[in-house]
Amino acid sequence: MKYQMTTLENKIQELYSYLSISSPEDIEIYCIAEKLDIWIHYWSRGSKMQCTDGLYSIVLDERKIFKEQRQDFFHELGHVIRHVGNQNKMYEHFKNLQEYQANNFMYHFCVPTFMLLNYNLTNYMNVNDGVDFVSDTFNVTKGFAKKRLVHFRNQWSQAKSDEEHRRYMESRYPKAAPYSDETNNILALALEMKAKKRKEDHQCQNNI
Repeated sequence: MKYQMTTLENKIQELYSYLSISSPEDIEIYCIAEKLDIWIHYWSRGSKMQCTDGLYSIVLDERKIFKEQRQDFFHELGHVIRHVGNQNKMYEHFKNLQEYQANNFMYHFCVPTFMLLNYNLTNYMNVNDGVDFVSDTFNVTKGFAKKRLVHFRNQWSQAKSDEEHRRYMESRYPKAAPYSDETNNILALALEMKAKKRKEDHQCQNNI
């Protein structure tokens, strides 16, 4: 089965290609910061991103262990790439949205899907079996690795379900296939929106 990457996953792969990074051991925050013209500083408070006169800095919490600092760096990098403005003056719901987007970026950038697909992780029925491998390979904490693997497993299951449904529809309506590229793009977008809606509904249920 061919995995259908999301828009975010594709954009992150494109960014890594721009950075000339293709393997986990090359994901190094100082190298990435230098290529993106971002300064890294440390202090004894929570990590944050700041922009002064168009120059970006990421200030990391020096009290955290290195793996946690890396995770914070990529969270703040998500703000640099996706967001502008002062969060402190932002309406609370928009601030929460940006934090969610930055977290989502962090999980995908720390452990990119296009790299995960190079490993035989889809056979793990229990994500705990892959936690140590992902933690060591991508230099993230075990808690982070577990959350990323759960998300990856859910996406893979959804892709598998979509593929089975597509094959069923093609077998039931053989004259409809093969579809044009335009139709395939529309179907792929519809499936992605469906998966996103299911995820949002699931998150809403968890918040109740």
